[in-house]
Amino acid sequence: MAQKLSDYEIGEIDQYLFGKGKHRELYRKLGAHPVEKNGQPSGVYFAVWAPHAAKVSVVGEFNEWDPSRHTMQRQGPVGIYALLVPEARCGQMYKYCIRTEEGKLLYKADPVATAAERRPGTASVIAPQEYPGWSDEKWMSERSRFNHMERPVSIYECHIGSWKRHPGRRDEGFYNYCEFARSAVEYMKEMHYTHIELMGVLEHPFDGSWGYQVTGYFAPTSRYGTPEDFAYMINYFHRNGIGVILDWVPAHFPKDEHGLALFDGTPTYEYADPLKMDQPDWNTQIFDFGKSEVRGFLIASALNWVERYHVDGLRVDAVAAMLYLDYGKRDGQWRPNSEGGNVNTEAVSFIQELNETVLTRNPGVLMIAEESTTWPNVTWPPSAGGLGFNLKWNMGWMHDFLEYMKLDPYFRRNAHNMMTFASSYAYSENFVLVLSHDEVVHMKGSMYEKMPGEEAEKIANLKAGYAFMMAHPGKKLLFMGQDFGQHREWSEERELDWGQLAHAPYIGLHRFVAALLELYRTREAFFDQDCVGEGMQWINADDGYRSIYSFIRHSRNLKDNMLIVINFTPVPRDDYRVGVPAEVELELVLSSDDPEFGETVAAGEKNAVRERFYKTEKSECDGQPYSFAYPLPAYGVAFFEYHQDIRQPDKKEKKKKDS
Repeated sequence: MAQKLSDYEIGEIDQYLFGKGKHRELYRKLGAHPVEKNGQPSGVYFAVWAPHAAKVSVVGEFNEWDPSRHTMQRQGPVGIYALLVPEARCGQMYKYCIRTEEGKLLYKADPVATAAERRPGTASVIAPQEYPGWSDEKWMSERSRFNHMERPVSIYECHIGSWKRHPGRRDEGFYNYCEFARSAVEYMKEMHYTHIELMGVLEHPFDGSWGYQVTGYFAPTSRYGTPEDFAYMINYFHRNGIGVILDWVPAHFPKDEHGLALFDGTPTYEYADPLKMDQPDWNTQIFDFGKSEVRGFLIASALNWVERYHVDGLRVDAVAAMLYLDYGKRDGQWRPNSEGGNVNTEAVSFIQELNETVLTRNPGVLMIAEESTTWPNVTWPPSAGGLGFNLKWNMGWMHDFLEYMKLDPYFRRNAHNMMTFASSYAYSENFVLVLSHDEVVHMKGSMYEKMPGEEAEKIANLKAGYAFMMAHPGKKLLFMGQDFGQHREWSEERELDWGQLAHAPYIGLHRFVAALLELYRTREAFFDQDCVGEGMQWINADDGYRSIYSFIRHSRNLKDNMLIVINFTPVPRDDYRVGVPAEVELELVLSSDDPEFGETVAAGEKNAVRERFYKTEKSECDGQPYSFAYPLPAYGVAFFEYHQDIRQPDKKEKKKKDS
């Protein structure tokens, strides 16, 4: 959809805002913009920032890639170059030819391009600037009132290129954005996830980076289609009640010649200081978070996805690499800050500005930190000294959980506190409990492979582990394939092993995870007090000898409650007694022993027929005045729902008298 040239021309106000790092809709000025006159296409307006270039030309299919044909004009002191090219049209490829002060010619992709050539090509592509097919008004209106603190958030982390593939095609068989949307929506509805998190969507040259080495911060990757296809996908998810989160990488960028590195022949986007410029762990460059134009570029990128493409959240990758000057570096490879410390104060300031800007302009959006250290107050507002994210990945919980689950059940009694420790800090931040792609690659083994025992025990362990995760305070994230027990480690080079779902044990696990997700999504006790201590009450956190955990999740109204009991050993406890704080009737709403979820793990033992309702007795147990007995099977999971009248006794008596 082309617009008038005057809509895009760089004015003094644009230059001022860009120089201050405050041009929030940068993508409406820089980049390639098709324009029209009297309703007819009249060319493309190009604009690029190259402050130390001696000369800049735009080259492409419209001028046979000849740098002498379309020399751009410098617009002012901030170093933006612009030009209207009448011959250019949508769909054509282009680059900027930058002559450096030393006379070298650099051919660079457009940093603010809307689209890119399919790899291994590296050119940018002229594309429409807006998607005319949006029909998600209801979703967007409701999003502005979304409160993540009180709502369920269960995230399906997904890599489009390896989720499913068409067999036998020469184009690698990728699902395009439209095909993926239709297929993934069907799956997510079946499984009851609330959000999908997409890896590797921003344009990147190397498949093996999984999208974490970005060259196109404003362009959805062309591997799966056009920007219009991408917008269709977001719209389709929204029309079906599913939120979309993107992985976003402001910490670093690759050194590819066509990318941001030494963009105009000098450090433009990266630090000029050699001890701050490089990230040796990944052989990448670090953004200069102290430079106004770079800060503005990155914040405009975030807003591009949230506002132009209606994305519902950004998971910000590698936050620790931004916060610490010595991250991934040895002595002599980094320079202390002005106070002699290792904190990148410029990055801290940038992160605070980023979150404050995105969340102020877009209430209801999620800004999620992948932060792997003990940095304090990540999800506190900047006004209170925090970084301003509204959620943080709980990497500590993930580490302890996985180490515990990998143990032979006999030795779990000696590591019982690994599963209870997270509850001691669960409310210090607003956490997401994650079992992400990082845990099922690089010889770490799939979730299935991490579990002890043979097939039946592995699946039983997964059921117990996933149940503990879904019931524990915190939002949830599972990586694709984990919900049906994929055997192999994940690889970006192939689709998931969907064939496993033809076999009964994995069908049972799949149904069990779907049942967990449905309970999590529909029972307020699991989510509306996720971030406050009143939301969880341990019944028995110390039954280490038997490796059994029991606890209650309370809803905010304190009337609706879920009692959870999980056995992490293959030893059944036929007379397991559980303490309860009140005289109530409990309904068994989920049991891993249900035939729907597959055969029991005990050899030769049939699934037991369970009672549905249980009444507490006036019998002290677990420090509680009431209790009931339940036959807890090997690796047994039991979720009980009960409703409690919390009115004071004197009020009850008064009501009786009044009546």
